[in-house]
Amino acid sequence: MTRIWTLLLLILSWPTVAVAQDRTPSHCIALAGAAPGLTYIHTASYTDPVPAEAVRISYVDHAMFLIQTTGGLSVMTDFTGRYGAVAFTPDVVTMNNAHGTHFTRSVDPAIPHPLEGWWQADGKPADHYLDLGEMLVRNVTTDLRSGDAGALPDANSIFVFEVAGLCIGHLGHLHHEPTPAQYAALGRMDVVMAAVDGGRTVDLPTMIRILQRLRSSVVIPMHWFDRRTLDAFVAGMQGDFAVERTGRTDLIVSLDTLPDQPTVMVLEPRLLSQ
Repeated sequence: MTRIWTLLLLILSWPTVAVAQDRTPSHCIALAGAAPGLTYIHTASYTDPVPAEAVRISYVDHAMFLIQTTGGLSVMTDFTGRYGAVAFTPDVVTMNNAHGTHFTRSVDPAIPHPLEGWWQADGKPADHYLDLGEMLVRNVTTDLRSGDAGALPDANSIFVFEVAGLCIGHLGHLHHEPTPAQYAALGRMDVVMAAVDGGRTVDLPTMIRILQRLRSSVVIPMHWFDRRTLDAFVAGMQGDFAVERTGRTDLIVSLDTLPDQPTVMVLEPRLLSQ
């Protein structure tokens, strides 16, 4: 009888173990090359299902992206609460408070996981490590400029999303090049969203240097205020990086569809619509 009960307990424990194994391990903290000769898959709507072992990234507005998984998890970055007149509630929102266009003080209570990238109520820097099974969300803090007050330590967060074997990073409102320790904590990012305004965040030469060091397979420019700024960034990246301008607002990417050459993927911002 004792053996029977032991067997039953083991069987009942199997689903719990499986949940911890749902996420395909990423190579975020290990150097790895991109798969050669493969292409992107595009889709039509954020409401469409995401293919197996893939992620859909939609550029919503300014620094806000919607990241969706095969299993239905959804994350919105630098969340302002204004993302379109749709009946949609993300599972996770990440925020930075450099400006009001990167956060909101009125987060819908229906959102299960609002993650602030700045100092927390206990006086400590943000330190997120949210394991949702299919996706791991973590952050690496950086400093913000603060006029005459100098730098505000740990007031911005680079959020990292490990999902479908990919390592996806959103640099947030970055005001300085990451330190060696911060680069190490970020790891090898396959996809990175980078602010390219050239002034309110880091200047363009610094951002280009950062992206050349990260050597991500896909770079998505964000936080550009006009086409001149965007075009200046693209011109500075050409040569080492390929450039794709598809006119689309989204892409679906997986480990099997990472480009052979590191690529700047220009997406067009668009609020969500049914």
